[in-house]
Amino acid sequence: MHQSVLLSEIVEFLRPSRDDGTLVDATIGLGGHAEALLTRYPSIRLLGIDRDPAALTASAARLEKFGDRVTLAQGRHETLIDILKKQKIESVSGLLADLGVSSMQLDDASRGFSFRYDAPLDMRMGPESTTAAELVNTLGERELATILREYGEEPMARGIARAIVNARAEGPIETTARLAEIVRSVKKPRFREIDPSTLTFQALRIAANEELVGLDKFVDDAVSVLERGARIAIIAFHSLEDRIVKRALRRLEGECTCPPNLPVCGCGAKEVVKILTSRPVTASEEEIDRNPRSRSAKLRVAEKLLAVSSQEVAES
Repeated sequence: MHQSVLLSEIVEFLRPSRDDGTLVDATIGLGGHAEALLTRYPSIRLLGIDRDPAALTASAARLEKFGDRVTLAQGRHETLIDILKKQKIESVSGLLADLGVSSMQLDDASRGFSFRYDAPLDMRMGPESTTAAELVNTLGERELATILREYGEEPMARGIARAIVNARAEGPIETTARLAEIVRSVKKPRFREIDPSTLTFQALRIAANEELVGLDKFVDDAVSVLERGARIAIIAFHSLEDRIVKRALRRLEGECTCPPNLPVCGCGAKEVVKILTSRPVTASEEEIDRNPRSRSAKLRVAEKLLAVSSQEVAES
């Protein structure tokens, strides 16, 4: 059964800035966080966004009991501003983004996200994405190595990329099982360590879905539409996402990004938000025992201080 990560923490941190305001769940998934927020704050409305049509169908069924308090929209969270304009929403009283692949996607063998199942090598979060099979069968060795190194932080990126290129010369790599076998031929399993394929699958999934593209801008856009006193809460599941979120929030808190030898600040840093989590909030041991996938979750929360435009946020 799907379990929403850091559920109680999200409900407490993401209190709306107005009792009758609108919360945005920018990656609604199966709707677990949304259901808890709608229950805890009975006067708020909620806009749920997801790029995956299957997720929207599942969350619609789960949230049906809340009636017209819920609106769902298909799209990438990076297009937040456009989605809000279409919904005629000018400002929001809180925003959540639970980044990365969902449990529903991982557990559906047909989606090809996991090396635990022999399935078509797909990995698309939404219909607009490129399949992982297209990447491993068309990109050159250098491009593949770059993806594995930058998105998977894979220390054996070059060797794995070379093995992929050599293997596809014998026939297209079309299944998760074949890709995992190729990776394991280069990177041998070690006792009690993660599966050797883990970082390669992560890297290809991130590249196929362009998960890091526009994330920094998304944080800017999200903060720009928050009401004063409203909060943004972002859950990241790997260091690349978390690093981008951390840097974006610190910049919006007024951290100067000028070179250290510059006598006067020239970056125009403004304190637009106050970070409420000096360190990321992580799952308790009890939650990890109950839901092992929560082990890697990192939650960062900030509160809007100034009423500024999206252009001013981007320039800060």
